Amino acid sequence: MEISDKLLCLFNTDVRAEDDRYVVEVPKREVESGTVEPGETYRVALISREAVESDESTDTSTASTTPSSEPQPPVEVGELRYVEIEDIGKQGDGIARVERGYVIIVPGAEVGDRVKIEVTEVKSNFAVGEVIEDDF
Repeated sequence: MEISDKLLCLFNTDVRAEDDRYVVEVPKREVESGTVEPGETYRVALISREAVESDESTDTSTASTTPSSEPQPPVEVGELRYVEIEDIGKQGDGIARVERGYVIIVPGAEVGDRVKIEVTEVKSNFAVGEVIEDDF
């Protein structure tokens, strides 16, 4: 299944009947991470569970390494990214957030720095990036 690079977030949810309409709820974490803003308009694509399961059974590159309910990290090792440091972690490293609120730890960076990084390590819930260029 081809997924657009413009994808902001990916989650599972139920469609709920409410009076004369149907409601799809966006998880609170997507709003809190800044991925989705209340009051904005978004295009929604609905994918049936059967289509996802069928696609996963034919895609052996991800089906064997990642549970189907877990979204893939939005970065890859070696990828170059421009990020802004939003926070400082407990160890004093810079913290940037990208798609779906995914965290990239950037050692040596300070809050407010805008830097070009190379992703050096990728885990399911965070990545580590090395500063390549300061203040882009």
